[in-house]
Amino acid sequence: MIIREFRPKDLFRVYEIQELSIPNPYNMDILRKLFDFGAGFLVAQVKENVVGYIIFWIVEENRGHIISLAVDPDYKRQKVGSRLINTAIATFLKFDIFRITLEVNAENKEALDFYQSIGFKINKKVSNYYEDGADAYKMSFNFFDGY
Repeated sequence: MIIREFRPKDLFRVYEIQELSIPNPYNMDILRKLFDFGAGFLVAQVKENVVGYIIFWIVEENRGHIISLAVDPDYKRQKVGSRLINTAIATFLKFDIFRITLEVNAENKEALDFYQSIGFKINKKVSNYYEDGADAYKMSFNFFDGY
């Protein structure tokens, strides 16, 4: 498996992975705009197949934000998500970013467990965060808490 930068030809496959993994996926236009606006956009590739992705950006001088992370269900439990997030974290560190935030669906126990295993902590619950009315947890990771 390699982790590499997103290429425009990966767009449809990233969208497919979202459709398989995320209840409220971004549409193709939003994904394209995130890439065009300079978000960090990495994919995990096995042989010639993209099997996961992460999108992130620097929100403020000292805070990074994970916009989206998803892995093809056929490749879960193979460290794809861990490799993606660790690569994003390494990128944040290069820019002296010491705090990372994200939102996760409050019902997505698998994602909550994953982020908490890395060291993310729940800061608060936000009601009706998603378009379908689902709640979210706002989570953060501080490097000063240990990485």
